[in-house]
Amino acid sequence: MGKPTGFLEYERVEAKATSPLERIKNFNEFHTPLSKEEQQKQGARCMDCGVPFCQSGMTIRGMTSGCPLNNLIPEWNDLVYQGNYEMAYKRLHKTSNFPEFTCRVCPGLCEKACTCSLNGDAVTTKANEMAIIEYAYANGLADAKVPKQRTGKKVAVVGSGPSGLAVADQLNRRGHSVTVYERNDRVGGLLRYGIPNMKLEKHIIDRKISVMEQEGISFVVNANVGDGVKASDLLKKYDAVVLCCGSSKPRDIDATGRKEVKGIYFAVDFLTSTTKCLLNNDMELVDGQYISAKDKDVIIIGGGDTGNDCVGTAIRHGCKSVTQLEMMPKAPDTRAANNPWPQWPLVCKTDYGQEEAIAKFGHDPRIYTTTVKEFRADKNGNLKSVILVSLESKFDKKTGRKMMVPVEGSEREVKCQLCLIAAGFLGSEKYVVDAFKVDVDARTNVASLNATSFATNQQGVFTAGDMHTGQSLVVKAIRGGRDCAKEVDEYLMGYTNI
Repeated sequence: MGKPTGFLEYERVEAKATSPLERIKNFNEFHTPLSKEEQQKQGARCMDCGVPFCQSGMTIRGMTSGCPLNNLIPEWNDLVYQGNYEMAYKRLHKTSNFPEFTCRVCPGLCEKACTCSLNGDAVTTKANEMAIIEYAYANGLADAKVPKQRTGKKVAVVGSGPSGLAVADQLNRRGHSVTVYERNDRVGGLLRYGIPNMKLEKHIIDRKISVMEQEGISFVVNANVGDGVKASDLLKKYDAVVLCCGSSKPRDIDATGRKEVKGIYFAVDFLTSTTKCLLNNDMELVDGQYISAKDKDVIIIGGGDTGNDCVGTAIRHGCKSVTQLEMMPKAPDTRAANNPWPQWPLVCKTDYGQEEAIAKFGHDPRIYTTTVKEFRADKNGNLKSVILVSLESKFDKKTGRKMMVPVEGSEREVKCQLCLIAAGFLGSEKYVVDAFKVDVDARTNVASLNATSFATNQQGVFTAGDMHTGQSLVVKAIRGGRDCAKEVDEYLMGYTNI
């Protein structure tokens, strides 16, 4: 520990955010990084605990506590404090392939498990991580490093989200020749099209992809494996195939008028259309090229991160109003007695989109224990309003669980011309599963041979990321990709030194 009393001497200071009413004028990232000197003070706050929960990545009561990548957080926090950013990058890169992504989009499991947060404010670990990786790029430390030897083995990775990129990066470093197939027009999966630009500017992805290409990885876009590209061709051409296609089937809702009324979209389609339009038009929105919320009353079904992203995006479109529906009751503002540190805190957080809605419209956009019962259309079949219904928790004798059920007589009609469904995802794409003849589990995720394996029932075919585990976090997808790469390497070589 470089500064034993650092957490006593320095307060937590975060990167300053542009004011909500100012930042909604564009789709840019809106935090201004701290100076190098101030960031070093923040590094000094790390206590180098005897038991560093921040890097544990363990599961407590079904929730992850600490970093799933087991990042060497106290080590590089101390190195930040010392101003040794080069060594800090080496320690960070040892466990993390893409800190430029996680420092921007990860919910910060490390900070929630920080010992300083037990009786005060956590260390600014995410900001320290960003300082390290941006220093590395600015000073040539993150430049391409081409493998000195090749093994002669060829691997196809299907899907270019965080798990697919992690698999590709690890196997390429090992010396295997890797080709990544992506069905969209650009690389990145949900990093590209599922996360808005204000959370992750797309040039950050392009910067890393360029390095990976220089290191020898090939990327093929507009390649829909299982549809336009035959699975049998990949199995013949490559020594191993890794399926990393994500959990890409959006969960729908069952409400009257869902199939007939126009103006109802899945959140991922809404976000994708905005990002594609921005990328194709020099970061300008062009009418007719995206699903527009301009001048509309928008209702978003889903209270999670994707729902919040839809709130922020709709406001930037110029929506008339925005409402976010959450089926569950509002979480407490502080930890409950049965949710102690270092568990993930089950508390209510107000994210950037909700902050912007409060600033723009004067109130929190969230309505709890509520969902849509019916969609109503105008004479042209376009959505004009929705019937909302309140929900309450009741015990279901059939399932043996508590269920959220409608409250009789609680229906009310609300104006709405655009409804976005952000209710999560349900497993992998059936056509990919069928093309490779791989087994799936009860949730239609691709099944592996056992709980610790990434190998499927088909020889030479592996799987990782959300396609394997179901919808999860970017950082967990990266960890899954890294672990999968070790198993693929052992399959190809008879041993692994990854």
